Amino acid sequence: MKYYPIFLDIRGKICVIVGGGEVAARKAERLLDCGAKVFVISPKLSPVLAALKEKDVISHVATEYSGDLIHGASLVIGATDDEKTNAQISLDARNKGIPVNIVDDPKRCDFILPSLMQRGDLAIAIGTGGKSPALARHLREELEAKYGEEYKIFLNILGNLRVKMVKNEGIGKDWFESMLAAGILDSIKNKDIKKVKEIVQKITGEEVEIEFD
Repeated sequence: MKYYPIFLDIRGKICVIVGGGEVAARKAERLLDCGAKVFVISPKLSPVLAALKEKDVISHVATEYSGDLIHGASLVIGATDDEKTNAQISLDARNKGIPVNIVDDPKRCDFILPSLMQRGDLAIAIGTGGKSPALARHLREELEAKYGEEYKIFLNILGNLRVKMVKNEGIGKDWFESMLAAGILDSIKNKDIKKVKEIVQKITGEEVEIEFD
């Protein structure tokens, strides 16, 4: 099995999670972070999901699973501890043409979720074809140690320069390499805003806003 890697825009789209435990909570938090409308189907909710419901950021259908409850969903995640229910979720979703993920059961999935290293809009996804979540987690931790918050800020700077880079073909690569050579990442890491602005101004002629968390 070879999966086609993709970053999917789910802003404002209905995403259904079947299950109310800790795993379901983690899936819900990532979907919410991407702007999805999250519906959770489960008689009971974990404390995290209950808190999200209390804040009115998820919708809760307090019942056992049935196939009609996923109608209109853009994707479905099965996160129950019942194999028969998970099998039925997969079957129903596929019959309706809805992409489905069943936690820890790749053969019933249309897509699997990667281990994700994220720094703002920078996302590095690690997949093992479902063979070893432990290896994916290990690699993610290595990447987290290597790529700090300075990459988030550098990416924001590049984003602010993007329009001018696109208008001037070839200049983007030169700017990028020159900023790296000038030590912009170290300056960001040291929170030397003055130096960062000087580097950007000297290389690009542009003034950019820089925010440190």
